[in-house]
Amino acid sequence: MFSETSTRGFLSSRVKDIRPSGIRAFFDLSAASGDIISLGVGEPDFVTPEKVREACIQALREGQTKYTSNAGLMELREELSDYLASSFNLSYDPKEEMMVTVGSSEAVDLALRAVINPGDEVLIPAPSYIAYEPISYLHGGKIVEVAATAEEQFKLTPQALQAAITPQSKVLMINYPCNPTGSVMTEQDWLPIVELILKHNLVVISDEVYAELTYGRKHVSIASLPGMKERTIVINGFSKAFAMTGWRVGYACGPRELIAGMLKVHQYTVMSAPTLAQIAALESLRQGLVAKDEMMASYNERRKLFVAGLNAIGLACHEPEGAFYAFPSIASTGMSSEQFALRLLEEAKVAVVPGHVFGSGGEGYIRCSYATSLVDLEKGLERMGKFVRMLQPV
Repeated sequence: MFSETSTRGFLSSRVKDIRPSGIRAFFDLSAASGDIISLGVGEPDFVTPEKVREACIQALREGQTKYTSNAGLMELREELSDYLASSFNLSYDPKEEMMVTVGSSEAVDLALRAVINPGDEVLIPAPSYIAYEPISYLHGGKIVEVAATAEEQFKLTPQALQAAITPQSKVLMINYPCNPTGSVMTEQDWLPIVELILKHNLVVISDEVYAELTYGRKHVSIASLPGMKERTIVINGFSKAFAMTGWRVGYACGPRELIAGMLKVHQYTVMSAPTLAQIAALESLRQGLVAKDEMMASYNERRKLFVAGLNAIGLACHEPEGAFYAFPSIASTGMSSEQFALRLLEEAKVAVVPGHVFGSGGEGYIRCSYATSLVDLEKGLERMGKFVRMLQPV
């Protein structure tokens, strides 16, 4: 048996450098406590629709347990191609420009691996999803944060992007609708960004896993704009909008050369996404769209209640237009994000995620997921209100 000292030096220095997930840290803390209202993890509280589950069960009974093509079931890719064209004005060849992945997370990893050379700069609007920075770093990228501020509704602006670009800039990693802020980019927002992307010859990785979850406006994919399809990898999945987090089915679309590069890595690492999960995803596109829309309507109701409640208790919150997160400011409390989140968990039994884990622009905020029941949201707001009032001087 090896001693602990005998393994010193084995671990990669890059793996040593990256921090464990700040989201999971607070999830583990809340799981260890009783009577917790969890607004931390971004997971729908809905169960995958019954028709989708039944399709999987039937496929299992029929013995559909073999590998699929490395790129995924052709039927699923064809259905996805039609869905993206009708929903988001995106046109992709299912044979050469699309692949199915193990969740959108694998797609992000594959895309970054496929395009980054050591030393390439990866531009990441911040606050942003916590995985982009460590994955970029693991593959040799140099991370450059691009400030997306509350004054601009946490949107990426051409001024901020231009200020961040250098001759070493290669990748723009974007996520709209945004986790954690809920911000959405319109076509008018994108057009000056597109000009800079074309001018500086950037490749774009666009994580659009919340594309179906928008309120009051339709999602605009940057890949649908002139000149962008040939330099953009679009990533999406079934976890959020279709309530299929545990099934782990995502997909990537993009130029043939880039998808082929991603597929090479995919072949050597996971072979193919789980067959039964792909069959369930196919059924979601064929029979689950009504359920998806019903879930979205429920999120919208919760969004209105929760954001109004946050503002009412003194935690100023801009109105999120997408995803299922609120990102209120806790600046009025005088505490750091981590201090506030820890005390809220310990004293009020409400779990949220401190904003600093989403990048430097997240300090002074907390992320709250409203993908939970109205009853729990109301209880959470009541507890948070009491906690905030307790902090105020008498």
